[in-house]
Amino acid sequence: MPLMGNLPHVAAEGNPSQTYPESRVLLIITGGTICMRPSAGGLVPVDGFLKNAMAPRPSFNDLSESVPLSAVQDGRSVTIPSLRTPPSSYARHIRYAAIEFSPLLDSSSISSEGWTSIASAIRANYHLYDGFVVLHGTDSLAYSASALSFMLSDLGKPVILTGSQASIFALQSDAVDNLLGSLIIAGTFVIPEVCLFFHHKLYRGNRCTKVSASAFEAFASPNCDPLARVTSLGVDVNWGLVLRPTTIARFDVTPHLDTAHVAALRIFPGIKPEMVDGVLRVPHLRGLVLETFGMGNAPAGVDGSLTRVIRNAVERGIVVVNVSQCTSGFVSPLYAPGFALGEAGVVFGHDLTCEAALTKLSYLFALPGLTAAEVGRRMSRPLRGEMTALANPSFTHPQGFADATDLIDHASSMGPGTSTPRPLSRGETTFAELGYAIQAGDLRTVAELLDTDALHSGSNSVGLLQRADYAGNTAVHLAAVGPEAAVLRELLVRGASVHVRNRANNTPLFLAEKMGNRGCVDLLVEAGAALWVEEKIEGGGKEA
Repeated sequence: MPLMGNLPHVAAEGNPSQTYPESRVLLIITGGTICMRPSAGGLVPVDGFLKNAMAPRPSFNDLSESVPLSAVQDGRSVTIPSLRTPPSSYARHIRYAAIEFSPLLDSSSISSEGWTSIASAIRANYHLYDGFVVLHGTDSLAYSASALSFMLSDLGKPVILTGSQASIFALQSDAVDNLLGSLIIAGTFVIPEVCLFFHHKLYRGNRCTKVSASAFEAFASPNCDPLARVTSLGVDVNWGLVLRPTTIARFDVTPHLDTAHVAALRIFPGIKPEMVDGVLRVPHLRGLVLETFGMGNAPAGVDGSLTRVIRNAVERGIVVVNVSQCTSGFVSPLYAPGFALGEAGVVFGHDLTCEAALTKLSYLFALPGLTAAEVGRRMSRPLRGEMTALANPSFTHPQGFADATDLIDHASSMGPGTSTPRPLSRGETTFAELGYAIQAGDLRTVAELLDTDALHSGSNSVGLLQRADYAGNTAVHLAAVGPEAAVLRELLVRGASVHVRNRANNTPLFLAEKMGNRGCVDLLVEAGAALWVEEKIEGGGKEA
């Protein structure tokens, strides 16, 4: 992954006293149509994408100074140039840098090695950036998004995959909208999922499938609504659908998905049992995704011969997963043919896409010590929102400001002055109550307030875990100061983020260390928190 050359910049215009907070996003450029340029021999990849494709465009470059950013590339700590977007409608700049794969990958030939390279780049740079955008070819984009969703566990930051149907250098292209939308969402909202952004919609990555080879609206998520939509008014996030980690654990990566030992087979009218048996007897095969008719039906074969072939494979320890050929709907043993497959030991994949079923099966086989029976059980229940399940409450970067409490002004030396108090809304009043309960270490009241909020919060409402005070402090910032670590734990197991920063750019971990609150420091670190780069410098530590 070669470094790019210096980027052009000039002094920023406008009022120099007007400043906006910056988020940092890392672009991971793997290849695809989006980074190709037309030539006499057809489309060819272009190196130096940031310099050649993004720097000349005003929507990607506000012409401010190109501040070098730290990154980890091929196992080495490096410094790479960055660009900054103009301030968005959320009064925030997105500063971004890029690392490029070398050679750039062709999406039609992507394999588990490519997925491991992407996941490893995210892991190496996880604590240096607020979010990640992966540029990728569209042919296998849904497979990669599904695979990464399983490989990245306890994810606390957005990872957004995108690409385009036409090159960014083409006159008519969807590349600019797809890339800019991905950058703004990744740098503005804490959506801790692997997502796919295309044609103004943000999808859960493991719910997508490619539905058009040429249309700009190339992807669909038939069984799960988009997580967000970009409109003329901004980004409308469906927070009720966004999943968040609810365990105290650090971000981790499972590399090397076992794609060599799984297969997919599409059932068709007149299929011979010998054909299915031939696939099921491929050496070292461990799992098969069976794409069946309608709600999970397949021909039994003469005298049930096809069903017997499948039953024999299951008895040999092969996991067979039943998914529908239909883009919308789910498999169910409603009809006799589907019921017969269930009796033969086939796992019903509910509303899994074929892409999600194949990569989930590969992921489970990559985990050590799982028996075929355990893999089958885990295939039938959701791990990363890949199957329909009840939605949970959600979390975001703070956008509004409530004069709820000045509990930690003395602790954090936040810099900018506070705003003049204004009348509080009902939600802000409840957040104030939560702040006082946190300050008092009243775990019971904190739990009651959160329970009540979960009952009354709709998908478009701003819940207590999303709210912030006038200084941008969320409930986790308040709890990090103490006095009770048990209160902080309660917030974390309900899905609150340890990565959000307040208006002074401080993380909850920084505030906990400032106060010498050892219990909260240990708990935050256990949950995956890390000091931001500037916090390490300010605190006298080494720069990451």
